[in-house]
Amino acid sequence: MKSNIILLGFGLLGFFISCKSGDTAKEEAAAAAVTPVTVARVDRGSISDSIELNASSSYLQNSYIKSIAAGYVKSVNIKLGDFVEAGRVLFSIETKESSVIGNTISKLDSSFKFSGLIPVKSQGHGYITQLNHQTGDYVQDGEQLAVISDRNSFVFLLNMPYEYRKIVLNNRSVLLILPDGTKLPGRIGTVFPTVDSLTQTQTVVIRVNSATPIPQNLIARVHILKEIKKGAQTIPRSALLSDEAQAAFWVMKLIDSNTAVKVDVKKGSEYPDKIEITDPIFSDSDRILVSGNYGLPDTAKVVIEK
Repeated sequence: MKSNIILLGFGLLGFFISCKSGDTAKEEAAAAAVTPVTVARVDRGSISDSIELNASSSYLQNSYIKSIAAGYVKSVNIKLGDFVEAGRVLFSIETKESSVIGNTISKLDSSFKFSGLIPVKSQGHGYITQLNHQTGDYVQDGEQLAVISDRNSFVFLLNMPYEYRKIVLNNRSVLLILPDGTKLPGRIGTVFPTVDSLTQTQTVVIRVNSATPIPQNLIARVHILKEIKKGAQTIPRSALLSDEAQAAFWVMKLIDSNTAVKVDVKKGSEYPDKIEITDPIFSDSDRILVSGNYGLPDTAKVVIEK
């Protein structure tokens, strides 16, 4: 009987020791389950949202230089890409009749200078974008010789999706970015009265002032301001967490030096590096986890990395 009591005492003692060691292991495991994180404060200020569309450069008006008589092109005083002013002689044409008369007069009196050349002048100023004939060509009366694109009619044509009509027309000033990175301020002008039946886009004229010539058919990106929000609060994109369906959103916020809790939020506008939070309103002293936050439970022990 005495031996049984002794054995029972040893058994109870072993049980208490094992329980104590198990509790100690759990405490050590809990102490070890501390996640290293980095934090950031909520940013507060004005944010803007914009849309980006494409526009192509174009000349709205062209001058068509035509022959004013049937004959041979004796001289061409322009090249493709030349800029010409109004009144400049572009071509000279010699008719068959003037050629015959000139030869006859020269035989009768060599001192009498008769050229018989008909000058063809520019009626406007701009760039030569087409050159249809060269020296020696025979042309008919009224035949096209060249095309001048009017410099003053240079614009960018924006193909505006009709659903953006109010946004675009509310912004009289826009920013154009050329493929080489050049930025040009533009101003919304005429809106064409038709809509493309397939794409449902409407053409909008954007006028620009450029110190250097811009080639036709160049595609530029047009930034159009959608809205401006003042006093908006934003957080880094990595701070926002969501479920698989992206129906619920939350952040992990520090409530003391080493404890983070889950806070449900409502997001607003999204940007490449940050996201607007519309609810709740955080204080300037709140610290939000931006790394190490994924997969943390509602209340988690963390350590802030420096």
